[in-house]
Amino acid sequence: MTSDSRPTVELAATNDQPAETLPVIGQGTWYMGEGLAAERDEIRALQQGLDLGMTLIDTAEMYGNGGAETVVGKALSDRRDEAFLVSKVFPWNAGRDSAIKACEHSLARLNTEYLDLYLLHWPGSIPLEETLEAFERLQAQGKIRRFGVSNFDVDDMQKLTACPGGDACAVNQVLYHLGSRGIEHSLRPSLRQHAVPLMAYCPLAQGGRLGRDLLNDADIVSMARERRLTPAQLLLAWATRPVEGQRDVIAIPKAVDTGHVTDNANALDIELDTEAIERLDALYPAPSGKTALDIV
Repeated sequence: MTSDSRPTVELAATNDQPAETLPVIGQGTWYMGEGLAAERDEIRALQQGLDLGMTLIDTAEMYGNGGAETVVGKALSDRRDEAFLVSKVFPWNAGRDSAIKACEHSLARLNTEYLDLYLLHWPGSIPLEETLEAFERLQAQGKIRRFGVSNFDVDDMQKLTACPGGDACAVNQVLYHLGSRGIEHSLRPSLRQHAVPLMAYCPLAQGGRLGRDLLNDADIVSMARERRLTPAQLLLAWATRPVEGQRDVIAIPKAVDTGHVTDNANALDIELDTEAIERLDALYPAPSGKTALDIV
């Protein structure tokens, strides 16, 4: 999905899919399709993001009760092959048969024959074995290419990988930003050990129990200004920074404003120096112990 020199994250090859190289910044769609902005502006923003190299687009059946998927489908009209398309299924729709129907409804709203990645939105009461069976059937039918999860903590991932086929999980999408670093203690190291990348939602600190208004934080604003960046660019560059020489995070900020889309895309070219990372670590340090998974 990317051929330039910008930083990327690789999804491992599977039995029927080659390895996939993705930009470290994609596009989120939470709150799209809900009338908060004109649909034409949401469509234009997603297409602008595609033009600027943010080829991963993340959505879900939950967002706007399918409204966001409809917007994405319109944005990708005649451009489907340019995007790596991700959607998510409600936990209560994740049964061996209900997940098939939910996926088919998402495909219809998205006006596409397949998803590049289909995620279980959060852990639920339906046995994971059932969900995995449905995902395998969807793969066999060509309706999804990979599957993954969202909002799974360490124990959830252990339960998943203990199930037959669970070790084929492609990503775990979780809340992650400078003000919410709990995953760095246990979850992120565990995922790195198993070569499972993270997808970071709310990377600009818009939500979660530990959410802070970092975009207007005086220290963040000052650091960004010193580097001729916007606060959003600084936060995105931090979230997608390499750790121990390896990149394993794809951030998915949502934007409708033209300038914000451009800022997000330009963050793909920003490499923070050691001094900047150390200053940010001092301002918002990672926890010293395991914390509950932060969610929205």
